[in-house]
Amino acid sequence: MTQDAIQVFEQMRLHEVKPHLHACTVLLNSLLKDGVTHMVWKIYKKMVQVGVVPNTYIYNCLFHACSKAGDVERAEQLLNEMDVKGLLPDIFTYNTLISLYCKKGMHYEALSIQNRMEREGINLDIVSYNSLIYRFCKEGRMREAMRMFSEIKNATPNHVTYTTLIDGYCKTNELEEALKMREMMEAKGLYPGVVTFNSILRKLCQDGRIRDANKLLNEMSERKIQADNITCNTLINAYCKIGDLKSALKFKNKLLEAGLKPDPFTYKALIHGFCKTNELERAKELMFSMLDAGFTPSYCTYSWIVDGYNKKDNMDSVLALPDEFLSRGLCLDVSVYRALIRRSCKVERVECAERLFNHMEGKGISGESVIYTSLAYAYWKAGNVRAASSMLEEMARRRLMITVKLYRCFSTSDAHENKVSQFFWNHVVDRGLMSRNTMYKIQQKLI
Repeated sequence: MTQDAIQVFEQMRLHEVKPHLHACTVLLNSLLKDGVTHMVWKIYKKMVQVGVVPNTYIYNCLFHACSKAGDVERAEQLLNEMDVKGLLPDIFTYNTLISLYCKKGMHYEALSIQNRMEREGINLDIVSYNSLIYRFCKEGRMREAMRMFSEIKNATPNHVTYTTLIDGYCKTNELEEALKMREMMEAKGLYPGVVTFNSILRKLCQDGRIRDANKLLNEMSERKIQADNITCNTLINAYCKIGDLKSALKFKNKLLEAGLKPDPFTYKALIHGFCKTNELERAKELMFSMLDAGFTPSYCTYSWIVDGYNKKDNMDSVLALPDEFLSRGLCLDVSVYRALIRRSCKVERVECAERLFNHMEGKGISGESVIYTSLAYAYWKAGNVRAASSMLEEMARRRLMITVKLYRCFSTSDAHENKVSQFFWNHVVDRGLMSRNTMYKIQQKLI
């Protein structure tokens, strides 16, 4: 539909027909809903070229585009444009700006918009207050959040307001305050939904209060509040942490019975749980189920499995993983080898990492910076300077550079081995894989 509207607009433009302002607003809003923010600016530019004079509604679409892109500078330029043209921002304009500033942690600027609204006689609505309260809560500044809450006027706190404050208190380890806020919420005739319950549930689980978490779950059931993925994942994760995999799997089944699907967090929690209880075959099967479901395991996921086999002195199972990928018809790419080699190096199983590297090359897959740096660093630590140099030479030949992110990953994880680390990174710089100036600047920041 939006594409059809664009074609109509282009035809009108070609025939020098100026579209109606309302039609322009509808088109820009449609582009925003479709998530094609970049097109908003292109179409807007063409609108101006055919003589469309933007009004506040058009500008509101542009502010929305800025908010989606997190573009504060452009939003401020638009506000200045409106001032120059004598256009008056409305509540939507200001709410979008407040929300954008709050997302960026720019409290002073957000509060200056609040002051401007008050000067212009525009009352903040609950959306404005919620944005300001949310930012304070996100940063753990509950005193400021509550002060803002107490200053609400000409607006009524809603579910979002109370849930934001409850979640804020839970995240600052003030569960009692969160529960008081819940009581206040219910006294106003507002009853918690699944999002509110999830915040309290997460805090109870973090504190190891599983029994209380289950009581809360029963209350949700009595109130006919349907648990969602976050509810189930919170309990699955809590049970996995205490090694109660039976209960964790029970909640996974509840999730399925409710018509919900396991997400990456579900799989990750269960894999970690089985690795902790040394049930590595079950952890591995879950990893393959995760891949079958279309999710990509993270480096942490592979690390838990490698660490588990390392503790059992069974690195042959790690070496067998790539072939298992192929036998199951799964995609075996560089990301799998990267995770396995990197972790094998980390746990000082250099021979295993080397064999995985050879297996990778045998499959015609080329290594990248993380793989070569991991092996080079592992060889260096093991005293095999020749092998380390060979890896670095290959990196230089293939023009694989060591990025700032990669450097920090190694330097922070092995900070206790300063001398070994320093000699290695000096060697890296000598090979031209990172500039000396870059390394010096990074080290200054790390000190």
